[in-house]
Amino acid sequence: MPSTHDWIDSPLVVIEDMFAASQNSPNSGWEAKAVEFFKERLKEKDAHTWVPSLNDVPLHYLKPNSLVKFRCLIQDMFDPEFYMGVYETVDSSTKAKTLRCGKYKDVTECGVDFSSTNTVTAERQTFYCVPIPGENSWVKDSFAASSQARVIPSTSYVPSRQKRSYEEDEEMDDMDAQPQKQREPQSAGPQSPSEHLGNNDSKRLETEAPSGSTVSSSHINLNFPLPGEKGPSCLVKVYENWDCFKLNDTLEVYGILSVSPALSALADEKEASSGVLDPTESMETAEEQRVHSPPASLVPRLHMLYAAPLQHNNPLLPVISSADDSAFLSSSLGEMASVRAELLSYFTHVLLGDALSAEYLILHLISTVYSRRDVLPLGKFTLNLSGCPTVSSYTERLYQIIQQLVPSSYYLGMSLQNMNHMQLVPKKDYVANRLVSGALQLAKNTSLFLDETKLEQGQLDTTGVRNVTALGNLISWQKVDYDFSYHQMEFPCNINVLIVSEARSLLPSDCQVHVHSQVVPSDMEEYLGSIHIHSQAFSQLNKLRIYLSVARLLDYSISEELTKAVEDDFVDMRKDDPQSISAEDLHRLLVVARLLSLSLGQTSLSRDMWLRAKDLEAQRTSRMEQHTCVNGNEP
Repeated sequence: MPSTHDWIDSPLVVIEDMFAASQNSPNSGWEAKAVEFFKERLKEKDAHTWVPSLNDVPLHYLKPNSLVKFRCLIQDMFDPEFYMGVYETVDSSTKAKTLRCGKYKDVTECGVDFSSTNTVTAERQTFYCVPIPGENSWVKDSFAASSQARVIPSTSYVPSRQKRSYEEDEEMDDMDAQPQKQREPQSAGPQSPSEHLGNNDSKRLETEAPSGSTVSSSHINLNFPLPGEKGPSCLVKVYENWDCFKLNDTLEVYGILSVSPALSALADEKEASSGVLDPTESMETAEEQRVHSPPASLVPRLHMLYAAPLQHNNPLLPVISSADDSAFLSSSLGEMASVRAELLSYFTHVLLGDALSAEYLILHLISTVYSRRDVLPLGKFTLNLSGCPTVSSYTERLYQIIQQLVPSSYYLGMSLQNMNHMQLVPKKDYVANRLVSGALQLAKNTSLFLDETKLEQGQLDTTGVRNVTALGNLISWQKVDYDFSYHQMEFPCNINVLIVSEARSLLPSDCQVHVHSQVVPSDMEEYLGSIHIHSQAFSQLNKLRIYLSVARLLDYSISEELTKAVEDDFVDMRKDDPQSISAEDLHRLLVVARLLSLSLGQTSLSRDMWLRAKDLEAQRTSRMEQHTCVNGNEP
């Protein structure tokens, strides 16, 4: 039986042993047993923290062919590929033949007998995966800090560097390297490894990225959905049940790392020969070869053993598929009312003393699409906070505060420049045969902050109109229509959209609240200067982060008795004035009641919560009517 860390350091040895043992019993089902072996090991207490993560550890610190994990989003799906699942090698001296397993590998051993009748060709799928777009720094830091991985068995590695994030590693490498040898933002390795790595490390780096062939990330588009993102992209090879995965799924993949320099050499050879060979003899264009076979030192291969779908990416909560998740959620219910009161007080301060806007901001942040009825996404709650000041970068400060509380977010200033030039919608590139990402290719429950205060006078061009339309469809239907040139393909999503604006937003929303500032204009600059990211203890900040994620994960129900009471209430409200409340108003009221209940840790609707939701909505609509009377019809 492999020792505790053998299955992490040398997983291929475990697999090859199982393959060899299966030759004596052909129907042993060794592949399923191998996958089950690693699943069982990962279920052991804290075992997942022993596995190094591509998100936290620079690629050149990881041992080739070791077990690693990757927290990612499926950005694209390539065509299936064929490989030698079983092949036979011949010893050049003894002429002895040996059966080998080709699974979980990119490169075979030397001496392959291509004429052997024992060769078995198999098929695998390839996913192009990127780090979860918009994942905030506190999430990355927390995951890295919880890691117990010992990425390199050699004592020449400094343990304190194993847990640093990519950004920290790049800063340190910049300090270590000579000024004229600055690193590219997403370079696969440092320019001068001998300055801070041991002999063994330098040897491995030479193997992974031979001198003279180091590839800068500037030469290849890593296809991150959001600008300015850092981290690795990865080609994930999937061997079974790949139909279970969909584009834009978020996963934690456990697999065998492959960074063989032979992959880069083969890609270079293909590219060099593509200009010589008859194009009709090749199924791939040169551009497609570059995209689908990038240098392994920049885009590593990960041969999937196991993938856990992520219900969330909050490192402060247990993995939702674990046995402890239900117990954790239940234990959190008792504290939710007190944590909510603290968050409400803080948001009231941030929103210029407006407690009503603070109430709705909490409801928005815990909303999620929990079901779909035909084309209607149920549970979404896009909020428009109008009346936001434009001084002292207020909206940017508000975003920074939300950024410190939610796991993933993105700020989009809706300036003419952005609207007319940004690519929001992913588009199919048929020449390279890939999906070129756009800023709306986001993971579920990402907080999208749309700053409409950045709008200025001017004309939207064709791209701008298309982008605004895409935002409207996202808000109304929680879907993005990807551009496939000859047609559009609809992809459902689950993105929390918060719109901040001076007047009523030009975009649709589920709910508009006009911020009533309690701060006199003469004190506004000083007050806004006092607004900063949560000043309480770090543990208190973590409580707010846990609260927002837990509220989103809770189940919710309405009893038949309450359903009947709500129906009767609706009929009564329409008796005196049928125009006083519409079906749309009732739907919003039910959503508010649901979110209000969950925000207090209540998983079913009570009569008190229904009345409280009605009161909140009455206050909001009354305020909107007063604002309209004072200011006339808003544009």
